[in-house]
Amino acid sequence: MAAAIIVEGLRKSYGPVQAVTGVSFEVDEGEVFALLGPNGAGKTTTVEVLEGFRSRDAGRVTVLGIDPGGRAGERLLRVRTGVVLQELAVEPFLTVREVLTRNAGYYPAPRPVEEVIALVGLEEKASTRVKHLSGGQQRRLDLGLGIIGNPELIFMDEPTTGFDPSARRGAWELVRLLTRGGTTVLLTTHYMDEAEALADRVAVVARGRVVAQGDPASLGGRDVGEATVRFRLPPGTSPTELPLLPAHLDGDMVEVRTTDEVRALHELTGWALARGADLAGLTVTRMTLEDVYLQLTAADG
Repeated sequence: MAAAIIVEGLRKSYGPVQAVTGVSFEVDEGEVFALLGPNGAGKTTTVEVLEGFRSRDAGRVTVLGIDPGGRAGERLLRVRTGVVLQELAVEPFLTVREVLTRNAGYYPAPRPVEEVIALVGLEEKASTRVKHLSGGQQRRLDLGLGIIGNPELIFMDEPTTGFDPSARRGAWELVRLLTRGGTTVLLTTHYMDEAEALADRVAVVARGRVVAQGDPASLGGRDVGEATVRFRLPPGTSPTELPLLPAHLDGDMVEVRTTDEVRALHELTGWALARGADLAGLTVTRMTLEDVYLQLTAADG
């Protein structure tokens, strides 16, 4: 699979402050790649370099085979990419339909305006002026502006900030629709559940560099790390009678940590069935993506 984005040894400083100190990663065509990191870690600078909005001090960067820092490919890159910004920057007296129609004219093969309005859920607000849209509706219009050009690659910067849970799920479905059509998505988000739901791969940026990258399910070894088994202690049972020891008791909840949850569950459920005991509230959990993220970025907190 070809790379839509290549970043090798990217560096950027602002005076004596080193914002990015050797960031490297690749984004494959058609995938959702999430760039995660706390404010001030270098994530925003990295994305702005990729978008062509900021120059770099050193390193190699290509976006769709084009150097975003070079003037020669600037126009071509603009019509092949889309950007979903955190803040709406359009004339407040234009309607939703007028804004999208105007921006569609900037591209050689845009999506139909009415299709975009439907995709972002603004059918009932199509004739409403931007200044009368709620915050969540303005974010929907941001999404519409990002996809109106039918881009090969779209940069989504915190795309669901201000969305209610229903609107967030709708935006997720839109991202999945785009990738099914072959669009590459570079996503930045502070919502770990969003990264886990959408991203094929993630990279965590901290202190100006990439500190971890990979599949969200295995980042930081969370797929093979220690698991926690929790359940309510059956009535009339002493913790010392349990087959899984040592066990920690939190009120009436038993907590057992293990690196072999399959064997632990086999022993536990076999014991419970033999005694006719009920294991109320039985759960098995591993370290979450948020747990891994917080560990990786602790020094930046």
